[in-house]
This record gives sequence, C-alpha cells and structure tokens, in this order.
Amino acid sequence: MERKIVAKLREWKNSPNRKPLILAGARQVGKTYILKEFGRKEYENVAYINCDHNEQARSLFSNGYDIKRIIMAIGAITHETIKPGKTLIVLDEIQELEHGLTALKYFCEDAPEYHVAVAGSLLGIAMRHGESAPIGKVNIIRMFPMDFEEYLMARSETNALEMLQSGDWTTVSMIHETLQKLLREYYFVGGMPEAVSTFVKSLDTNAVRRVHNDILFIYRSDMSKHVTPNEATRISMVWQSIPSQLARENKKFVYGAVKAGARAKDFEMAIQWLVDAGLIYRVSRVRAVGMPLKFYEDFNAFKLYLLDVGLLGALSEIEPAQMLLSNDSLTKCKGALTENYVLCQMKCIDELYTYYYSREDSKLEVDFVVQHNGKVTPIEVKAEENLRSKSLKTFMSSHTDLMAIRFSMSKYKEQEWMKNVPLYGIPSVF
Repeated sequence: MERKIVAKLREWKNSPNRKPLILAGARQVGKTYILKEFGRKEYENVAYINCDHNEQARSLFSNGYDIKRIIMAIGAITHETIKPGKTLIVLDEIQELEHGLTALKYFCEDAPEYHVAVAGSLLGIAMRHGESAPIGKVNIIRMFPMDFEEYLMARSETNALEMLQSGDWTTVSMIHETLQKLLREYYFVGGMPEAVSTFVKSLDTNAVRRVHNDILFIYRSDMSKHVTPNEATRISMVWQSIPSQLARENKKFVYGAVKAGARAKDFEMAIQWLVDAGLIYRVSRVRAVGMPLKFYEDFNAFKLYLLDVGLLGALSEIEPAQMLLSNDSLTKCKGALTENYVLCQMKCIDELYTYYYSREDSKLEVDFVVQHNGKVTPIEVKAEENLRSKSLKTFMSSHTDLMAIRFSMSKYKEQEWMKNVPLYGIPSVF
C-alpha cells in the first residue's frame, strides 16, 4: 500500500546532510513494512535485523562502537554485502538493544557514508528511561496510521483523491455522497495498515474487527513492559477510560472518571507512558488565543484521544454495522468518533500544533485551536450536517482577526468569518 511517508524517506536518502534515521511511531502503524519496501525499491539491497529477542544482535554494541566491526557483524547476521550508499541498514526494535540508540552517534560521526535507519514501537519509553537519542546526530521522522487520503489510495479511489487534492470544491461536491460513504468506511476501518489491507482484500467487517482486537491485545501486552505491575494497572485504567471520557459533553480528561477520588499524581505517569508509546495524543487547553499558542498552554486541562479512530470504535465495542450505516443509533458517540478522527488527521500534517480553548467557567469551548504556517485557526467539529455554531460564533465575535473552520458532513461553503469544510477534506485546507 502506498504511504505518503515515502516522500520523506526519499528526501532523507538524498539529503547531503543525511544522518542515521529514527522512524518513530506506535506499534502496527507500518514502520517495518515501509522501511523494507523503501529499501527494496531505492537500494541495491537491505540489511534488516529485528533486535527483539535476537541473541546475535545483542552483542552488536556491547564491545564498544567500532563501526567497521559493527558493519561486518551486521553483514554476517543478515548475510548481506553492505555497501556505502547502496545498502539500507535497518535495525528494527532498536530500543531492545542496550546502547543501540547511542551507537547512532558513531554511525553519524565515523561512517556517514552508510545509510542507517532504525525503528521501534516503544522508542519513546526507552528514551524516557535513559536511552536517549544523540542530539544533533540523528534525523527523526514520525509515522502515524494511514490518513483518509492514504485510505483512498488503498481503496483504488485515485480519481476521487485527485479531485479532493485539486481544491476545486465545486467539482468535489459532485462526488460528495461517494466521499461520505468512504469516510464512514474509514471511521470503522481506521488507518492501521493491517486493518485497511484486510478490508480492501475481503470487505469482511468481522475480519477487520478481529484485526482491531488483536492490535488492542498487543497494546495491552506492551503495557506490562518496562513498568511495575502497579504502574501497568494504572496505564490500563487510563486506556480503558478514554471512550467514556470522549463520550462526555465536556471532553476534558477527568481523573475521577478513571477511579473515584483519583488525582493527577495517581495517573500522570500512566498518561505519559501512553503518550510516549504513541498510543494516545494529549491536547492541552489554551487560556487565551494568540501567537504562539504555546505561551497560553494550561497543563492542568487536557483531552486524550486514541491514535486511530478504528481502534477507538473497537475499544468502545461499537458494532461494525452501526459505524458503517448513516443512522441515529450512535447519537452519543458520533461526536467522540468524529473529533478523534479530526485530531488524527491533523496529527499527520507537519508542524501543525493542536490545542483547544475553553473559558474558565467551561460555558464556551472551541473544539480545537491550531497553529500552522504562522496562522492560528479555531476549529469546530460537527459529526453530521448540523451547522449551528453558537460557541464558535460567540468566540469569533471577540476574535475578528481570525478565520475559523468548521468540519462537518456538509459540502464546502465560505462565510465571512468561517469556512465549512467537509470532514473528508481536512488535509486540503492546511
């Protein structure tokens, strides 16, 4: 399946300032597949090592950082002849090797002619526990689940994608119903590559849900790694609470909803673990709206979202048919699914910083406020075609210098103070 990240990998390969690459992202988002496929297409050969439970790999860096010796060892383990610039060296699950990340510094300094890429599903956890990536000696690319445009590519909807990317909303409106149907599919399938591949090949919703549940099982297993049993329990409690937290009218994360009487100190480390593992996104509140938004961040108020809308549906135990059909059976959770979807799409956009705004009395809230390309944009999310925007309109009355966006199931429409953009067109407006 085609992934947009390939363009970034080519840019890395051809950069005169190329350094060892860290491909960071949660488990099952396709890191291993894309590195192997990129290596197959762009290099003469690939020297791939999975470092997880690999006894041969464990000794790679245990005797120091003699890069010539390490290159010879990688060649011996993989049975590949390693040539500078011709071979892509891939070290998967690098966090499982002691000093693995540290070794990247020596590849950068002593052997820059070799092309080295590493990946790991729990890299963020490893870095927080002392195995830091050498500052200034690596390039880092974040990888996310497939966005809606990549889903269209996987579904062979090339014409629809080209029309969408053209920005010609008059033409796009001609296939509005088709894109709505595909978007509802995406809400169910999500962007985890195995789930997408399963759906494309079989159109079997039960098989897709089994893939979701398998991935959720793997994630729960990961929650017991590198932490005590007590910490693992707290991580799991936060994880399991996210659907009910998002189903609330006020989606601000409430510790007491995880456990009665709980406070920040009880679960802040559990939340950070999930963030570092790439399994959730934390979106902080801003007390005011201005450039840069970071100046106004309130660390005590935030929302948590899952990395993928399909997994949110599975974790919420929503029946596949309910997600695929346009009806009123999901009234209470449509908003949660839609808001999670919008956040995930925006996460795939480079240098787009996401917050939300609410007044101290919580009587006025703007779903998201984003900063991108020197502009601040308030965003409202509507699950269907209801275009009433009382909170957003009130907010905009005192922020007349801004242009708002409302994402909904309606067709594209411009007003003096706001653009209504179909939910399927998120990448097209940034």
